[in-house]
Amino acid sequence: MESGQRSLQALKEFGFALAIDDFGTGYCSLNYLKRFALDTLKIDRTFVNDIAVDADGAAIVRAIIGLGHNLNLKIVAEGVETPAQLEFLRAARCDLVQGYLMSRALRPAAFVERLRVGGAPGGIVDAGAAGAHAAGAAATG
Repeated sequence: MESGQRSLQALKEFGFALAIDDFGTGYCSLNYLKRFALDTLKIDRTFVNDIAVDADGAAIVRAIIGLGHNLNLKIVAEGVETPAQLEFLRAARCDLVQGYLMSRALRPAAFVERLRVGGAPGGIVDAGAAGAHAAGAAATG
């Protein structure tokens, strides 16, 4: 087992969850899904941008969600900015969503307040409950 793989396994043993960020771009290989004990795939925002209007992009996102679920991984879609994107991701059974539709970047005091009242940190929310979070973010944002 290579050094990096051993290090990641040690983190897992300490209770850390492991995710691949920006899945589908850059140097991310499908081999990583097999080699590492992952918990989460984060779909890069470049795939999410046009899912409501681009059939190829939508097909890629559906395929990533299906692949991840078949490997028992949680799926997070990054860059969700429109209700149409959110509805697509709900229908495609995406687990979690993150983006401006849920929350813009927050100053530290606002972040602490959001946590205090039970809001989701960093705008990552359950895709099924995201509509309520988005409405709240719009009302307070």
